[in-house]
Amino acid sequence: MYLWERTLQWEKEYLSPYAQRTAETKGRVYPEEECTIRTPYQRDRDRILHSKAFRRLRSKTQVFIYPAGDHYRTRLTHVLEVAQISRTVARTLGLNEDLTEAIALGHDLGHTPFGHAGEAALARLIGHFRHNEQSLRVVDVLEQHSPRYPGLNLTYEVRDGILHHTGPELPATLEGQVVRLCDRIAYLNHDVEDAVRGRVLREEELPRSVTEVLGSTRAERIDTMVKSVIEASMRKPQIAMTPDVAAATDELREFLFATVYIGSEAKQEESKVYGLLEQLYNYYIRNHEQLEQRLGHSISEAELQRAACDYIAGMTDSYALAEYERLFLPAGWKT
Repeated sequence: MYLWERTLQWEKEYLSPYAQRTAETKGRVYPEEECTIRTPYQRDRDRILHSKAFRRLRSKTQVFIYPAGDHYRTRLTHVLEVAQISRTVARTLGLNEDLTEAIALGHDLGHTPFGHAGEAALARLIGHFRHNEQSLRVVDVLEQHSPRYPGLNLTYEVRDGILHHTGPELPATLEGQVVRLCDRIAYLNHDVEDAVRGRVLREEELPRSVTEVLGSTRAERIDTMVKSVIEASMRKPQIAMTPDVAAATDELREFLFATVYIGSEAKQEESKVYGLLEQLYNYYIRNHEQLEQRLGHSISEAELQRAACDYIAGMTDSYALAEYERLFLPAGWKT
């Protein structure tokens, strides 16, 4: 008997009719025996949480490259904030919290070192690179849970939510749609706070039309946005914000692009990211035997570009900088 069968009964009785019930999962690519204690979505969450890619998020850029202060967000703290906000929304709407949490924790596993600058650099090098697609590749191919199959062998619904947390196509589940919207709620608000901390922005510079609707502090803005999502989505088959809050949120995002994300003093170092990652990439292409040594397996000619891209995308900021120094900067003579 599975101890989590009572969870299935609880979901049947209490979840919203639009929620993704665990009993209705499309399952995994590779069949495996179920756990007697945890539901499939709980197992997915745990596999993500214990993965190497998840641990590396703690040293990957969120907005400010390799910041010196202890209180700036990293990709890991961003993911945790997304998970917390998403669970609050999912619980209130009667959606599947376990599925929501698994998607939220896994959605950024494919992010590169140095944030979106690293993503753009790899896209330029190999022709196409998107972090959401790389996140799916991480859980499907690059991480290893069992010698019987590649990847973490996650359920269809978690994989779909990870892939579609950004881009033109909405996730197939409302839980995935919650994460997609709460991702924006999280990054807009913590990026404002980090920009103020980094003296790139002053709180009073935020547009009045934004603060009048959303609030003048991070807590107020998140509270307004979350309540807006709940109001607009309760007992409905799609996740959205109320029109006024959605408009103010879009305006805040446009303001941050103009003042923080593009052209601010803190972003000037991004131009160096392109050269750094390009030199690393070209080095591994020319010296594929060293890449094979790092990866622990042989690489065919057809796989070489993808393998070099995967290896670089998995690096933390600090590791990429150390690897660049090791390969391209002269070291002092040691006897």
